Amino acid sequence: MPDATLSLFDNISGSVSIVGSMNADYTVTTARLPQPGETVNGGPLQILPGGKSGNQAAAAARIGANVSIFGAVGDDSNADFLLAQLGNANVDTSHVSHVKGASGTTVITVDGNGENTIVYSPGSNGKVDVAYVEAQKDALLSSSVLGLCLESPIETVTATAKMCHEAGIKVLLNDSPFQDTLPDELIQYSDILLVNEHEMAQLLRIDEPRDGDWLAPGIDWSAIARTMADFGFDQAVVTLGHEGAQVIENGQVEHVDATKIQAKDTTGCGDAFMGTILAGLASGYALKDCAALAAYVAGYAATGYGAQASYGTADQIREFFAPSDVRNDSVR
Repeated sequence: MPDATLSLFDNISGSVSIVGSMNADYTVTTARLPQPGETVNGGPLQILPGGKSGNQAAAAARIGANVSIFGAVGDDSNADFLLAQLGNANVDTSHVSHVKGASGTTVITVDGNGENTIVYSPGSNGKVDVAYVEAQKDALLSSSVLGLCLESPIETVTATAKMCHEAGIKVLLNDSPFQDTLPDELIQYSDILLVNEHEMAQLLRIDEPRDGDWLAPGIDWSAIARTMADFGFDQAVVTLGHEGAQVIENGQVEHVDATKIQAKDTTGCGDAFMGTILAGLASGYALKDCAALAAYVAGYAATGYGAQASYGTADQIREFFAPSDVRNDSVR
């Protein structure tokens, strides 16, 4: 029931720390993505706020969580732009470091079906080292949930996971940009894994279904859950695109439906999903409920262009997905 899930917005609270990346997204739309060596015509170039961690922070903050981001920006004009945009989303950027050189950037092409290609240049994100994280220890340990992705140096990600996990803070790891080999320590100190179906298959070394249907009767998700546990994660969320997501907890698997929307641009939708899970966990929600709410937040994001630029507030998302009779009553 959409109403039951959307009511979870009412009690979003708690504190979230996110360590990682902030990027300026250079985005252009085109009718279709170019083939290798091919040139296609595109629309106007847009410079939009992005970076996986910045996106996740903005998504969580916009729906009501108290979010602090940790990382680095450069000394270019993009730095002020990125911090201002995060500030507009109510993200605390006071712990962000300023370093010499360019801020992180991505070059994104979006086709007429909302699919995209992304090229990432780390810039200042590559300078977020272990010493920086250790200097931010007190601030990091004041949160209840930590979000990590892999757009920062892996040794920094691992050190942050260890620091927070040992202090009793729940750690959610997004294996993206995907790495098929993760440090043993990072697995040990991460409580929950978030991956899409392709990343899961590669990480666990299992075959993908030929037709791409992960919900087909022949797919043994109980076996996948056991393999995930053997890998090191008793809790995981596997996103399946338009098929929704599978939530794995201690050998049990529950399905979460995707929302039915007409996608314009899927850039940043995965980050909106992750940010919502972080916000939900900080609010004390069960993992399945977090994922169910995340489906609405990510679905709303797909109806706009860009990453952070497409994220909605709790009220905007609730209004968008409200039944038509409820919307009509609110207009009268």
